Amino acid sequence: MTGTSVSNTSHALNHVAIIMDGNGRWADSHGLIRSEGHRQGTKNLREVVKAFADEGVSFVTLYAFSKENWQRPRNEVQNLFDLLVESVAQNLEGLHQDGVCIQHLGDKNNLPYEVREAIGHSEKITQGNYHVTLSVAFNYGGRAEIIEAVKKIVKDSIAFSDITERVIEDRLYTSAIPDPDLIIRTAGEKRLSNFLIWQSAYSEYYFTDVLWPDFGKADVQKAIREYKNRKRKFGALES
Repeated sequence: MTGTSVSNTSHALNHVAIIMDGNGRWADSHGLIRSEGHRQGTKNLREVVKAFADEGVSFVTLYAFSKENWQRPRNEVQNLFDLLVESVAQNLEGLHQDGVCIQHLGDKNNLPYEVREAIGHSEKITQGNYHVTLSVAFNYGGRAEIIEAVKKIVKDSIAFSDITERVIEDRLYTSAIPDPDLIIRTAGEKRLSNFLIWQSAYSEYYFTDVLWPDFGKADVQKAIREYKNRKRKFGALES
C-alpha cells in the first residue's frame, strides 16, 4: 500500500509519523536522570494517538528505538527495553479501549525475550481493532529495512526485469500501511535519522522545539493546521 497509495486530496492526512526527541533534555531541565525523561515520554502516548485519531488520522507511527540506539550506554539501552515492557503494561488496556491496533516495525531477532513477548502480546490483544493503527518502530532502521527487502527479493528469485517499486514496497515492514503524509520531529532537531527513508519520499515535514514529553493535544492541532496550509504536488505542476 506504500508509494502509489497517494490521496488525490492534497490536504488529506491519513498517516502521521513522529520522531520522538527530547526526552533526555526534558530530564536535564527538570533535574532528573535520563531514564526519567524516557519514562515521562511514554505518559502522553495515549493522548497524542487519540488526538490524531480525533482529527481523522488512521495511522500513527512512533520512532521508539533505532538500530543506532544500540551505541548508547548499556544501562540506558536496558532502561529503554524495560520501559517498553512497562509501557505496554500501563498503556495497553487504554489503547485497546480506544480501538487502537498496535503493530511493530523493525527487527525482533536480537531483542530480549521479555521485549519480544511484550510486543507480541500487544499485537495479539489489539489485532482486531480498526479505529487507528499505531505502529511502533522499535529496533528499526530505514537502511536495514531496505536491505532486508532486497534479501527477500533475492530469496524469492524475482527476475531483474520484474523488480519495481511495488515489489520492494511489498517487502518492507510497512507493506500493510500507506506512506506517511506528515513526519513530525520534536525538540528542534531537523533530520530524518534513518527513519522511513523509502516511505518519506513525498512526506511533508514539521519540526517543533517542543520536547516530546511536553507534546500534547494542542501541539497535535498546531501541526495539523500547518500541514493543511501546505500544497502537496507529488512532482506535478501546481494546478
